[in-house]
Amino acid sequence: MKSCWSLRGLAVIFANACFGVLTAQAGETSMAGMDAGGGQMEAGPATIDVSRYPKAVRDIYPLFREKCSQCHRLNHTINSDHHALPDEWEGIVNRMWLKPGSKINHTEAKQIVEFLIYDSSVRRKSALDKMLTMVTPKVRKADEDKIKEVHAKYDQQ
Repeated sequence: MKSCWSLRGLAVIFANACFGVLTAQAGETSMAGMDAGGGQMEAGPATIDVSRYPKAVRDIYPLFREKCSQCHRLNHTINSDHHALPDEWEGIVNRMWLKPGSKINHTEAKQIVEFLIYDSSVRRKSALDKMLTMVTPKVRKADEDKIKEVHAKYDQQ
């Protein structure tokens, strides 16, 4: 029987598990310590200060807020300590936009992914850097290339 788990997917799961252990050892909150509703993540801010982001990224922020808040409390998404890698954001957003009734089209999904990649690489850079150390060199290069691609697209505007 063919497995539905990809090596990259397993690496991301493993990296997330390791990151949770590392943050717990450092005295920070890990996903394992949260209740099923993610109450600790929801205790954080429900907005992002995008005032220093390039205009094109700032312009995507209202789309992110509108579309993602249809199903999620934004402080949950914004304060999530287990998502930072580009492939994770892409997988999550693609899964959401394909759900019936999501009211997100392909173009909007791509913009939201780019916003989340940009935001993670700026506002959550230390978490992103830690997660990049826990994946394979091939995955790390692909993720770093994606981050560079997003920054090249928006930083010049």
